[in-house]
Amino acid sequence: MKVYWWSLLWLLTGSLVFAQNHTGNLRTLAAIKEAEKQLVLLNNQSGLVPLSDLREVRIASVHCGYGFPAVFDSIASNYAPVTGFSPGPAPGDSAFFALHDRLKLYNLILITLSDSSPFSPGLLNFIKEQQATNRVLVVLTGSGKNLAFLDPLTVPVIWSPVNTAEGASAAAQVIFGGIGCSSRLPATYSKQFKQGSGFTTQKTRLGYSVPEAVAVNSHRLAAIDSLVKVSIARHVTPGAVILLAKDGQVIFHKAYGHHTYSKEEVTKLDDIFDLASVTKVSATTPAIMRLVDQKRVDLNAPISRYVAQTRLIPDKATLTVREALLHEAGFTPYIKFYEQLKPLDLSADSSADFPTKVADRYFLRKNYFEEVMWPVTLKSKVETRGRFVYSDVSMYMMKEVIETASHQKLDDFVLNELYRPLGLQATGFMPRHRFPRSRIVPTTENDNWFRNMRVQGYVNDPGAAMAGGVEGHAGLFGNANDLAILYQMYLNKGTYGGVRYIDPATVTLFTSEQSAASGRGYGFARATKPFTKPYPSAQAYGHSGYTGTYVWVDPQYNMVYICLTNRVYPDDGKTYGKPAMNLRSLALDKFYEAVLAGN
Repeated sequence: MKVYWWSLLWLLTGSLVFAQNHTGNLRTLAAIKEAEKQLVLLNNQSGLVPLSDLREVRIASVHCGYGFPAVFDSIASNYAPVTGFSPGPAPGDSAFFALHDRLKLYNLILITLSDSSPFSPGLLNFIKEQQATNRVLVVLTGSGKNLAFLDPLTVPVIWSPVNTAEGASAAAQVIFGGIGCSSRLPATYSKQFKQGSGFTTQKTRLGYSVPEAVAVNSHRLAAIDSLVKVSIARHVTPGAVILLAKDGQVIFHKAYGHHTYSKEEVTKLDDIFDLASVTKVSATTPAIMRLVDQKRVDLNAPISRYVAQTRLIPDKATLTVREALLHEAGFTPYIKFYEQLKPLDLSADSSADFPTKVADRYFLRKNYFEEVMWPVTLKSKVETRGRFVYSDVSMYMMKEVIETASHQKLDDFVLNELYRPLGLQATGFMPRHRFPRSRIVPTTENDNWFRNMRVQGYVNDPGAAMAGGVEGHAGLFGNANDLAILYQMYLNKGTYGGVRYIDPATVTLFTSEQSAASGRGYGFARATKPFTKPYPSAQAYGHSGYTGTYVWVDPQYNMVYICLTNRVYPDDGKTYGKPAMNLRSLALDKFYEAVLAGN
């Protein structure tokens, strides 16, 4: 089967670089379908495939004569971190022994083979040793006669008669549930692998394909490139990452521009952005949803049940969790905590007295939140109860509710309950503790509040920064692929990867209209009525973030949209003025138009 060079480049990069080539993508789609149809899953009695809980998985991908290792690893890495290994050409026992020792920290070994592999006793013994101590899965391409070599094994085997880039992508997706598998062996190849053998699996996670796979004409998506190019030229944002998933397939995922206007760092697909208020629906709201399911939080209960100090404050004693999530509790919209700062509250050096890092070489004194910020929050006025007034303070309160009900810090709770099991690799609070600075997109060079320096990997919102980087309204960082997984879980009514995270009724409750005053759900924003276009649907929901982020789910069109920018760079509009265009909504419009127009 012919492999088109532009198709291979897309698969290698994981980016739909040539997504506007409709004719070419139709050929790619045909090749993808053929590759998927030819895959046969064998020896899956254990049910290892598709992988379910990714919480503690550490994956090594061992390539031994395989034709498309970079394609396989690139696609697999969308689901979980994958490290590639090779025993080298014509490996002997010493090469396999050395490889064995290098794999000691991994607990899932993916081994890829082809007609070019050395089907030797050394290779078989290596696989048997791994099988004895680890979970192992073998991908084999080429002649079915080579299946006889695998007869002594009990591990799952994914076989395809052809060795192509599309086949490598499909095999990786079958392993993680990006696509299902139902084909059977066309002939008998050994005592174990007989004609008609094979296992059926279902799709459980996002897949990765071309727009034509979901009846979208790639030519119509060229407008996205133009929009981003214009927005960068007009200094709306120096860069962006945009993703669209439809019908459970990521069909558009592109990175644009640079981290800064000086073009010092090219934007990459897996770059990590400050999500700002997208934190509210990506951390705080799902945490509340989990706790509601676990009957540890009651939406109709007063916040004072969980935050005892509010019981003695007349204007806060009876405010409910439900009202806070709807922004109808009457809390002050925003408190400028940085205006309370005094010179002695900050230091250029870290110490036991100044432990809270708010930027590079900038530290806040210990207990500042407890001694200054929280008392100010408790004293803030409640004046608009019953009316929709968007308030960050409501989410400060929700963080306290979550931590009281769960007995965990907010960042730990969402990491353990959601992000790790879902397979999110970059999303979390305080990213500088886990990632190099170069992977994190800077928000400002001067925030004009209290940090007159580059803010990169520390939350842009001053209140969240002063609170230690973790708050209910801001502080979360993430990349586009991670967010697509989280929001696909919402779209799936709480299920992803074969695991239920949130009850379907709870997802429906939180994402549907719960307020006549605002039309919002619990935590989630919804489309403003009346609709002036044939889209979005009345079921759509999402949220925006001040730094230039946006997430959107539309169940009617079965789509998830992620747009990540750093529009506040370099100084929140002081240098270039207010944004000349709303890239986030304009790009979403183009996606809707392409989906509605079809092929």
